[in-house]
Amino acid sequence: MNREILKSDNDQLLLRSFIEGDESAITTLVERHRKRVYNYILMLTKDRQTADDLFQETFIKVIDSLRSGRYAENGRFISWVLRIAHNIVIDHFRSGKKPVRVVPGEEAGYDLLNNRKLADETIEEVLIHEQIEQDVRDLIDRLPSEQREVVVLRHYFDLSFKEIAQRTGVSINTALGRMRYALINLRKLIEEKRIAFA
Repeated sequence: MNREILKSDNDQLLLRSFIEGDESAITTLVERHRKRVYNYILMLTKDRQTADDLFQETFIKVIDSLRSGRYAENGRFISWVLRIAHNIVIDHFRSGKKPVRVVPGEEAGYDLLNNRKLADETIEEVLIHEQIEQDVRDLIDRLPSEQREVVVLRHYFDLSFKEIAQRTGVSINTALGRMRYALINLRKLIEEKRIAFA
């Protein structure tokens, strides 16, 4: 693979490279977006084992969709992945929380969870990261539903305020206002709980 493509911040270049047959491009994309996608799934499921399973299922579906030409190139790869993750979580809960079938890496064409680069954090870093994730999720859960929705759409789905306004059926100013109040409320909650994000 061209080193410049691997180093590129442009997801579309990596996607094209993967579609053209370069398997290493998907590794770069997964590494780039794994924390964001995983944290989003974990926030919805509130269970690490379920999040692990659904994270793997999400990227298997992403890879299958890319290979079968079902990705419309619109410059918003991460938003597309998060929509897939969201739908997989919804399907999981609708199914009555039945165990997720974990597909072996060889069958999926890519072993997501056994990639050494995805497991290089120390135990201490993992514990600190998990505690921060949990604290943030708890704080977001305490927000009024309209404010919580804007925070999730903005920070986990990477939507613009225009897109948030369209999706929630409000004006851009209302969406911005909800985010502003959400941030004010989060600051108050952080001060009340004396949480340190260091």
